[in-house]
Amino acid sequence: MPTFEELLEEGEAVPTAGWDFSWFAGRASEQRPSWGYAGLLAERMAKASAGLDIQTGGGEVLASVPVAPPVLAATESWPPNVAIARRTLARFDAAVVEIEDAADLPFADESFDLVVSRHPVVTRWDEVRRVLRPDGVYLAQHVGSGTVRELTEFMMGPQPPTSRPMSATTTYSGTSPITAVAAAEAAGLDVVDVRQEALRMEFHDIAAVVHFLRKVIWIVPGFTVDHYRDRLAELHSFIEHHGPFVAHSQRYLIEARPASSPG
Repeated sequence: MPTFEELLEEGEAVPTAGWDFSWFAGRASEQRPSWGYAGLLAERMAKASAGLDIQTGGGEVLASVPVAPPVLAATESWPPNVAIARRTLARFDAAVVEIEDAADLPFADESFDLVVSRHPVVTRWDEVRRVLRPDGVYLAQHVGSGTVRELTEFMMGPQPPTSRPMSATTTYSGTSPITAVAAAEAAGLDVVDVRQEALRMEFHDIAAVVHFLRKVIWIVPGFTVDHYRDRLAELHSFIEHHGPFVAHSQRYLIEARPASSPG
């Protein structure tokens, strides 16, 4: 069996670029939402004429669609992910644009009939509304409030409610569906579907915890192994003696249309 130090080294060594989570197989697991975002994405993209994926990561989820629309674009803020996304989405001849997550979208008004996003860090609902055609659709899977709180609070102690400056039409990862719906409506969108679920996560070794916290940086902001070594040692002991550490992710699916569109 690997030692605590060997597991720490392994968790620190795994590259974090992109949104490929295949390394976690057998070491950590997460239930998937019942609505099947990848399947919905594939179905909608096959019918679209112009699609936009906001904050695409390395483009891995978007690249899973069997059929892409004739016009396809994506945005991403982290330069290592931009390079991966351009390679991953090259077969679709997709335009991958590097912009900050909260920036204005660099596209003309009413450019897309489908705008999608999986786990956006920031959602500019006013910009989503602006680039959607009158009959367009926004379909996304967002991270809900309280995601992986069990791990955050184990590492950092009890946390106060998150308070971030935002406008009436901007929301951040970890926002509740109620807040997201209000912001979407304030931006001129009609929300036609919302579904939410709490999903079980299991961490089977401390290397998986380390890699997860390095990759999903908002769970424990500023995480480093050195700073959290004592908490990691306690968690390692717990997993060895009692089995996997269990947490829960919060996810919600949201679908919205321009308020002026029929139906």
